[in-house]
Amino acid sequence: MSNDEIFAAAYREHYWAVSRYVARRLQGRADEVEEVVAEVFTVAWRRRSDLPEAPLPWLYGVARNCLANAVRGYGRRRRLVDRLGNDEAAHGRHIMDSPDTEAPGAWVHDALARLSPADQEVLRLAAWEELDAEEIAVALGCGRRAAVMRLHRARRRLRTEIDRMRPAAPALPAPAEATLCEDHRHG
Repeated sequence: MSNDEIFAAAYREHYWAVSRYVARRLQGRADEVEEVVAEVFTVAWRRRSDLPEAPLPWLYGVARNCLANAVRGYGRRRRLVDRLGNDEAAHGRHIMDSPDTEAPGAWVHDALARLSPADQEVLRLAAWEELDAEEIAVALGCGRRAAVMRLHRARRRLRTEIDRMRPAAPALPAPAEATLCEDHRHG
């Protein structure tokens, strides 16, 4: 198979996986998803002779770099808009969420957001992209042992954050049957 055919097969097979990967990391900025995915496959086209036999983890690694560039560009645009005074607040548009708008499982995202970007990424590669240690290593550009260690440490830190966020469980009342039995014995 030629490099062009290998690229075409990788594109057909992995376009949607890469799109989901990017979309999950650009929450609320759907307009940028297609742009970043296009950049990922542009890089893959230019480097089609480097495509590995199992290209998805490699494509995730390219996507990480493209996302980093997009995030930096977004930050620069945001700062420019702020300096120009052309943000939503300047035009009197304020969006308020109602108190009950918290999405199910939002606490998990809150705990994840408290972790470092590196911890967030290794956890997302394992959970969202369902990569194994070998594939995570390819996506992160490190060795398998380093990927396993990063994942282990990130999971431990996530557990710590979840435990910190979880309110203390209230003491459970004694079951009614136990109370009735005790009353019967004494009566």
